Amino acid sequence: MALRQKKDKFIANLLTKYPRLLDKWIQKSEFIEFNDSPWTQLEREVNQCRVTLITSGGVHLKSQTPFNMTDPAGDPTFREIPANISPSDLTITHNYYDHSDADKDINIILPLERIQDLKQSDDIGDVNHRHFSFMGHIMHHHIDTLMKDTAPNVAAKLKSDKVDIAILTPA
Repeated sequence: MALRQKKDKFIANLLTKYPRLLDKWIQKSEFIEFNDSPWTQLEREVNQCRVTLITSGGVHLKSQTPFNMTDPAGDPTFREIPANISPSDLTITHNYYDHSDADKDINIILPLERIQDLKQSDDIGDVNHRHFSFMGHIMHHHIDTLMKDTAPNVAAKLKSDKVDIAILTPA
């Protein structure tokens, strides 16, 4: 493992173990704030809605190109995850959080089996045929790429799939 990746994982573990350090990091960091909300009122009951999952946990198929961990500004791309995929076909590429538990049970970060349970119990109408995964560590020039290219691309796919609800699972 490259030195930078070891450093990133060390810092992620340190911030997880010592929340006060995380609080200090948050206070010194700049975040993008929005005054508007992309909220849309549901037009039907939840049990009639098509639902998809979107994670920032760096989940991808083992056969897909991993997220880029060598760029300190992150990776603004996404991966499509088929709804019918076996959890054993998935992996996580993300150095900025401790995903050791999610490595054992992917449902912690991408609840594929839980969303199927909701469908089986008629709590939701349908599960979309695909879900989406991002790498949540995006900084600097990649924020612009994410907001102007990647997110609108995924939004168009969700619209064409007639998705009513997206459940977001952050890392």
